[in-house]
Formats: sequence, structure tokens, C-alpha cells
Amino acid sequence: MRGAGYDAVWRGQRTYNGVAILAKANEPVLTRDRLPGGPADDQSRYVEAAVQGFLIASIYLPNGNPRPGPKFDYELAWFQRLISHAASLYRVDAPVVLAGDFNVVPTDRDIYPSQSWSEDALLQPESRAASNAC
Repeated sequence: MRGAGYDAVWRGQRTYNGVAILAKANEPVLTRDRLPGGPADDQSRYVEAAVQGFLIASIYLPNGNPRPGPKFDYELAWFQRLISHAASLYRVDAPVVLAGDFNVVPTDRDIYPSQSWSEDALLQPESRAASNAC
């Protein structure tokens, strides 16, 4: 990365989960390496850094499948933590970028029609409502 002119902050896990922020010609300054509100949560799904006057957050929201079950419950709880933290970011006196993989299909028009998707966590009203609240 440095050979191409980029610096990075990142948080990853072996075999799955990981987030990163790359910046060209400006080293990102790590401000947070996990989403607040879940001290026992060790999944690598959130990283935040200051880059050239911007606060940038990169997320990898839990998928929530299979639904119903503990993974879907975890997704919704993680979303609530994200919503709470996003509200605090809104009050920061700097431009904020919240980007990444939200693992939500916003509307039925955003995916090809198929019965196989009907129970998928990515299309559920609870996930969509939480996504809209961010």
C-alpha cells in the first residue's frame, strides 16, 4: 500500500470480518477500533479514523442469517449500537463519513425477485428500519 502512496488503519479477524480505511498521501489517525456499547464484542466490524479534517467510519454490519435466531438478534443489537454511535458522530464538529457494508437491501427493487430471498435477514423490515434510522 505504501508503495502505491496509501496509508491505512484496519481491524481484522482471521478467516472473516474486517474493516479498513485507506488514505492517499495522508496517514489516517485511528480514533476508534470497535463500535462502542459492546465491551464483550470482539468481532472486527468497525474502525474509525481522522483523515484530513474528516472523521471516517468503516463498517461491516453483521449479516443476520439465519433468521430467526441469535445471528439476527446480534445484527439488530449491533444496528442499535451503530444508530446510537451515529447520533454522537452527528454532533461532532467535523464532516463525518459513515460507509461500508450495511448488509441490508433497502427496497425490493434493489434485488432481483426470488422467493429464496423472502426469509433472508437482508430484506427484513426490522433490518430496513434500522438502516433507515442511521
